[in-house]
Amino acid sequence: MSGPNTSYDPVEVAALDPAAIEAAVAAALAAADAAPDLAALKAARTAHQGDRSALALANREIGALPPSAKAEAGQRVGQARARVAQAFTARQGILEAERDERILVEEAVDVTLPTGRRPLGRRHPTELMAERIADVFVGLGWELAEGPEVEAEWFNFDALNFDADHPARQMQDTFYVEPPESGLILRTHTSPVQARALLERGVPLYIACLGRVFRTDELDATHMPAFHQVEGLAVDEGITMAHLKGTLDRLATELFGQGITTRLRPSYFPFTEPSAEMDLRCFVCRGSDSACRTCKGTGWIEWGGCGMVNENVLRACGVDPQRYSGFAFGMGIDRALMFRTGVSDMRDMIEGDVRFTAQFGMEI
Repeated sequence: MSGPNTSYDPVEVAALDPAAIEAAVAAALAAADAAPDLAALKAARTAHQGDRSALALANREIGALPPSAKAEAGQRVGQARARVAQAFTARQGILEAERDERILVEEAVDVTLPTGRRPLGRRHPTELMAERIADVFVGLGWELAEGPEVEAEWFNFDALNFDADHPARQMQDTFYVEPPESGLILRTHTSPVQARALLERGVPLYIACLGRVFRTDELDATHMPAFHQVEGLAVDEGITMAHLKGTLDRLATELFGQGITTRLRPSYFPFTEPSAEMDLRCFVCRGSDSACRTCKGTGWIEWGGCGMVNENVLRACGVDPQRYSGFAFGMGIDRALMFRTGVSDMRDMIEGDVRFTAQFGMEI
């Protein structure tokens, strides 16, 4: 059996040649000193300290040496790598200091200069409220649907179980497009989207529609002839009033904060049965002030109508009411804005005074 090769000369390994190591160190020091910025220094560091650099290859060759030669070669390569690392660290400190000084000069702001006299633009708060509501339903996994503002009378009334002599059809409540017998109107609510969506998309269906509607109301502090609504419709197997209550509670919480109290009050709508009005506990007096101007002392604020979709509406849209059920609701976006921000007069929303819009800032 032969003994260990104690006469092996590590110099014979090209990567461990002292001259080669010294040359690699000199190249690395020169590259570090010549780097004009941090990006160039990073590239130089990779070239001279990375896994494929000359010193890294020399370090890997040490493992092939006999034990008697490893100590001397390891010390020589380790010292070389330490010198290179120290040089790059020192150069990095210098370049970072230069960068910080340059930023202080280039990005300096003269706080004594006069501010710009042109005010920044603002998005209308009604639009922001509509987007906030849309985000709530998208977060629930619902789809957003749209419908025309000039609507067919069949979609606006007949498909929603309005009788032919229903008062809402009269010209004192509805804007008819000339000639009156054309069958076209300015939609009085966003509910026609229910019928359109059921016919176009089928069931199961979960949609929210946000848009402008029109009624022949006199313009005052709480009414407008053109205002905005959000319509919600869910049709699926096994839908109950409990699902409706949970959905509206979630919407109220997202818009008005945790702890908001809601209630469903029996009501009547042609397109839902049973029907209800949804009220919010007054967020000003919480029901404790009989002289509260917001809730008129009742402790509750009416928010919108809702209920289970009438079977006649489902049949008109080709849906089997024995298999499917659903709920629908409609709330005023402008009214929600009043609740959320304390706006007391709806006329402020449409008069175009920039001072009204500016106080709400900008949301992205």
